[in-house]
Amino acid sequence: MAITMTKGQAGLTGNSAIAYAMKQINPDVCPAYPITPSTAVIEEFASYVADGDVTTELITVESEHSAMSACIGASAAGARVMTATSSQGLALMWEMLYIASGMRLPIILTDVNRALSAPINIHCDHSDSMGARDSGWIQLYSETVQEAYDNLIQAVRIAEDENVQLPIMVCLDGFITSHAIENITLLSDAEVQGFVGEYNAKTTLLDTDHPVTMGAMSLPDNYIDFKHQQSEAMARSKDTVLKVAEDFGKRFGRKYGLFETYRLEDADLAIVILNSAAGTTKVAVDELRKKGLKVGLLRPRLFRPFPFKELAEALKDKKAIAVLDRADSMNGFGGPLFNEFRSALYDAEKRPKVVSRIYGLGGRDYKVKDAVAVFEELKTIAETGRVDTLQKYITL
Repeated sequence: MAITMTKGQAGLTGNSAIAYAMKQINPDVCPAYPITPSTAVIEEFASYVADGDVTTELITVESEHSAMSACIGASAAGARVMTATSSQGLALMWEMLYIASGMRLPIILTDVNRALSAPINIHCDHSDSMGARDSGWIQLYSETVQEAYDNLIQAVRIAEDENVQLPIMVCLDGFITSHAIENITLLSDAEVQGFVGEYNAKTTLLDTDHPVTMGAMSLPDNYIDFKHQQSEAMARSKDTVLKVAEDFGKRFGRKYGLFETYRLEDADLAIVILNSAAGTTKVAVDELRKKGLKVGLLRPRLFRPFPFKELAEALKDKKAIAVLDRADSMNGFGGPLFNEFRSALYDAEKRPKVVSRIYGLGGRDYKVKDAVAVFEELKTIAETGRVDTLQKYITL
């Protein structure tokens, strides 16, 4: 059943907030194949379609691969397109993710983060979106239901910006955020529509007066040129993320950046962590601050493109840093966040010690005590100047 709401405070799950944001955006096309834990996004949005609250063409397909294929076709035809998935669903889209980005199509996808099989697991980690990190999609990560709602609305403007024209993925933690009810502040339909505006694709397959070719064969004499343009657009999107966030903040009073810091400015020790686990870590920061330990947190919001200069600037004067990944790169050398943060800090004049800690795979609880233990380990590293274990699993 569709939820009827107006502007103001509402208690919503992450999935309901995403579905409601989609309803307010009113995309032209939504190809969909539900999968846990993102199922309710499509179920609730389908109710808005059935009730006539949106004019969206909802396409029910036979697989997630088909869903992204339909997204590509619709977007290439000039439509504003949105969908949602999780885990194996995103993995089944893999081939089409690269095609969507290579064709420079501003598709908006919500990924409700869930572990990849095997063994089969329906709970949260970031192996799905991290596996897709190099597919040419912009990636935004969300700590709370409010941020997921706000990120999706901003995602439309980011993807469709004339300097970007790339697909974008908005990520939130499965069950932890997708199914938890939080009080959030909703915008009115008119405010959302005024913010995202109308989408008018510059080129479409249906514009027979100005015919274009999309997805054709490209041989060694020009393939790299396409990829160079795509890479430049990805790099430019960082500024667009900030520009859109600034406009969002001016209009609605909620400010976003490339990342969030918490009590980081004067900290000697820091944890870097994504999404909902940042809230748990903030509690640990507060507890240890009361004991006189100068600790802080950095939570990335934008992961693709990777804002390496800004992140390095925020962390360069720390003594020891733990990068906590809810995914393992299976390289024997740390998780995906760790490798990129360590690289970003390589040119720092006084390079901090950086360690990799992998936590919470398959939904394993990450508790305040786990964060405290990491900070205590960082304290020892800072005092001794020695890292005994570069990478290890915690929350075992």
